[in-house]
Amino acid sequence: MSTHTVIPRRKTRQIMVGNVPVGGDAPITVQTMTNTETCDVEATVTQIERIVRAGADIVRVSVPSMEAADAFREIRKRVNVPLVADIHFDYKIALKVAEYGVDCLRINPGNIGSEKRIRAVIDSAKDKGIPLRIGVNAGSLGKVLLRKYAEPNADAMVESALTQIDILDKLDFQNFKISLKASEIFMTLEAYRKLAEQIDNPFHLGITEAGGLRSGTVKSAIGLGALLMDGIGDTIRISLAADPVEEVKVGFDILKSLGIRSKGVNLVACPSCSRQNFDVISVVNQLEARLEDIITPVDVAVIGCIVNGPGEARVAEIGLTGASPSNLVYIEGKPHHKIDNNKLVDELEILVRERVAQKLATQQARIAARHPDIIATD
Repeated sequence: MSTHTVIPRRKTRQIMVGNVPVGGDAPITVQTMTNTETCDVEATVTQIERIVRAGADIVRVSVPSMEAADAFREIRKRVNVPLVADIHFDYKIALKVAEYGVDCLRINPGNIGSEKRIRAVIDSAKDKGIPLRIGVNAGSLGKVLLRKYAEPNADAMVESALTQIDILDKLDFQNFKISLKASEIFMTLEAYRKLAEQIDNPFHLGITEAGGLRSGTVKSAIGLGALLMDGIGDTIRISLAADPVEEVKVGFDILKSLGIRSKGVNLVACPSCSRQNFDVISVVNQLEARLEDIITPVDVAVIGCIVNGPGEARVAEIGLTGASPSNLVYIEGKPHHKIDNNKLVDELEILVRERVAQKLATQQARIAARHPDIIATD
């Protein structure tokens, strides 16, 4: 199995979003945001259930009105994942969803209004143990900052963040995470790196309005990957003009590629060429579709020929190397058996699911050994 360099993490405080820790030594979490009409409870709940099946740790829901707040109350009752309410301008909406069991409030203290209104939100958050996410966005900086800096830049974003933090400091509130998002990668990187030197609160990472599925994935992978390799980041959201489920998948793929979190099948595959002994692209596409329900980490290599195939197969739990007249399957780095082209996808799926079952059984056995008084159940 392949190994990865462990990336030292920036030392941060830890907050709790529902039952999910963010910051400190907690795993970097993946979140997304619903794009349904919040007042359509059925559509929103259905989408959240799909998001959770994809593995999301946290889900954010926009709550722009009191009607949406009432809908949020019903949504909260029907899902178990921690929910963040995204609220701007109207502090009464924040107070309402706090009563309804929100797990985190995404607000900007600067646009909530008077100090009295901000204090009311903070007092409610303190009373109920609700953290805040302070979100700075290059596209919505205040007029004072834009006059000072002429245009959005990293320094303006950091100053905006520190202004928001000062408000919370005066109210003796430190239960928050913060984001500094721009659609421009270099501005985002500079802002996060500068603020990381000044505070120890957890960071929510994202490249805002990154674009469509392909272009947004590329931009997010470059920007977030650079920060994560610096050890910066405690929770991430991939902002795509696409299904939120795709945001979750891309988020986990970014973390997986850096060896930060392992979830599901890590599929190593060659781009294919005329040396291939089977249709690599078709096999990989079919495997990804069939195995996307698996959340147990498994390393699988699918290589079309014997040039790089044996090397990749030997470091995977399950490896396939194209060869003539029959392809060769490796299990735990050792040649295991040969397989014909017409059986590739079916047999590889069976092997992966058997591997997952073995891992889960071993995990259950370890739990039972440590806690013999507990009967492990599915």
